[in-house]
Amino acid sequence: MKTVSVFDESFRQYGRILAEYDFQELFQTLSSFKIPDSGIEYVPSVPELEACRIFSRFQSLGFGGMPIEAGYCSGHNNTLNCLEYHKSSEFNIAKDDIVLMLGRLQDIQGGHYDTKHVKAFYIPAGIGIELYGTTLHYAPCGANGGGFQVACILPKGTNQGMPALEDPLDTEATMCRGTNKWLLAHPESTEAQNGAYVGLTGKNLVLSYSE
Repeated sequence: MKTVSVFDESFRQYGRILAEYDFQELFQTLSSFKIPDSGIEYVPSVPELEACRIFSRFQSLGFGGMPIEAGYCSGHNNTLNCLEYHKSSEFNIAKDDIVLMLGRLQDIQGGHYDTKHVKAFYIPAGIGIELYGTTLHYAPCGANGGGFQVACILPKGTNQGMPALEDPLDTEATMCRGTNKWLLAHPESTEAQNGAYVGLTGKNLVLSYSE
């Protein structure tokens, strides 16, 4: 699928570019962790990243003082597989060139989302973005087929453990796959095979590096 620069005007409905942060120490710390040879590794909370000076700046400027966590997503990927959302913003800081496949919460109809609405945005190394709470997203793709490391900043506890849900009678409750995490899986994905809510229709999009 084709990609658009994150600096394009069309990205504004999904998030914003972070201009008020210095990521140097964060990237140096992130470099101490190995990129998997294949697949994706996600760690929601990493003490070494949370010890960086910028962590308190994220907490203050980014989340208005609420408790937060800093982790990372790294590896190799070129396929959509799922889309998730949180009831909060998420900050992604790209140490390497990446592509994010994004959608809008408003386009979920009857508990399903057609992947024809997905847009792919290229984010160059060194750029940080805020994804709004209404933005559907999932694991990054490495640009040009390469590996990647991305720091992920979220409210504390997000993606850590499955909450106890009271009377989960509606469709959204069946999408919940963790604390502050609602997920729609494509039927072809491993997540769907492992019991995740199957909510994506259409093609399981694959990033083409020939385009």
